[in-house]
Amino acid sequence: MKRKLIHWLGLTGILALLSYTAAVVFSPLAYPGYNSLAQAVSDLSVVNAPSRLLWDQLAAVYNACCVVCVTCVSLYVSENKTGTRLFRIGIHLFTVMNWISQTGYAMFPLTDSGAEITGFPEKMHIAVTAAVVPLSIAALSLLIAAGLRKDGFRGIGICAGIALAMMFAGAIGQGIVPKAYFGVAERISLFSAVGFNAVLGICLFCGFRNGQKFRVSG
Repeated sequence: MKRKLIHWLGLTGILALLSYTAAVVFSPLAYPGYNSLAQAVSDLSVVNAPSRLLWDQLAAVYNACCVVCVTCVSLYVSENKTGTRLFRIGIHLFTVMNWISQTGYAMFPLTDSGAEITGFPEKMHIAVTAAVVPLSIAALSLLIAAGLRKDGFRGIGICAGIALAMMFAGAIGQGIVPKAYFGVAERISLFSAVGFNAVLGICLFCGFRNGQKFRVSG
């Protein structure tokens, strides 16, 4: 397979995952007293966090690459009519979710961890979350459904199912686990989307056309 530029851009999904992982793992070093098991990842990036600068540096590649990756995937599957219409709609919804997430959270960051939701920025932050969550669920659900079809991409459907399960497990876990492990449950949910982004990037790098790898044969 002769790879074009758009195929190579699929590797930005892996770069995004590595960058996000580095930010989650190393940013606490600049936050005295931070407890990764108990505290939310968002505490590391709020405006008043002592780790904000280090977070921005480590997550810079993630912020750019996650959007580049899903946008290239969306353009590729649209131009090449990859998969079924249901599959392509799922990809497009996942792309829209990433755009809303990246621009929305950047425009309306939280000032401090645990701050009351009173001002306009805080309310908009919650509004962004209210859009991101259902879009994520809808996109992954459509990709799971597409993967179950005879002519669908079963591998991607399975990965979407794992991502959706992680998302729900993390969300439910945040409400039932002891406060001392809140951060663990939250991280499970957060890495679901970032990890699935990397999966799509790998698929793009492979051209989506290696049916023996991703597609269910007749």
